[in-house]
This record gives sequence, C-alpha cells and structure tokens, in this order.
Amino acid sequence: MIWLDDLSYFFGGAFLANAVPHAVSGMMGQAFQSPFAKPPGKGLSSSTVNVLWGFGNLVLAYCLIVRVGQFDLRATDHIVSLGLGLLLIGLMSARLFGKFHGGNSPVGS
Repeated sequence: MIWLDDLSYFFGGAFLANAVPHAVSGMMGQAFQSPFAKPPGKGLSSSTVNVLWGFGNLVLAYCLIVRVGQFDLRATDHIVSLGLGLLLIGLMSARLFGKFHGGNSPVGS
C-alpha cells in the first residue's frame, strides 16, 4: 500500500522538524520546552533532556523515512508527504513556542 509509505514519510517529516529545535537548543546549552517539563510543553527542560529528546525524534524520523518503503528523493509524492510533515509541525511549533519566545507578535510592532 503506497499511501501507507507516504503517511510514514509525512510523520517522518514531522519528527524530523521536531528534532531540530530541541537538539539545537540543547546543544547551545539552553533550556527549552519539552513533553517532560512541568507543565508538559510549557515548562522548560534542561539542555541535556532536549538533546536526548531531539536525538530520539531524529531516530524516529530515520526509521519512518529510510526504513519504511523505498524513499526516493525524485518521487514527487514522497517529497510532498515529507515536506507537508515538516511544514505542518514547523507552523504548529512556531505558533506554540512563539507564545513563550515572542514570535507571535504582529509584523512591525
């Protein structure tokens, strides 16, 4: 079932996008929101927790993208599925974390 592969690539893109802010914040030594903080997603987790969480997301992304089906960078449906996962989580993260880091202010304010 090809659509199951595309669904896997979509979620792989979502996990890949989620890995970036956690891994980068952690490697910079900065605390960042994570599901392990109190309250979850609002409180800050240590940089070590964020590196581990980012790495876990990267492993899941790898498994969903590379180990499921035959991912092909030249296959439009594969790239669209992956890209939509990246875009969706990217936009959701921008809205969620913008509340905590000043990213939701209107342009020009």
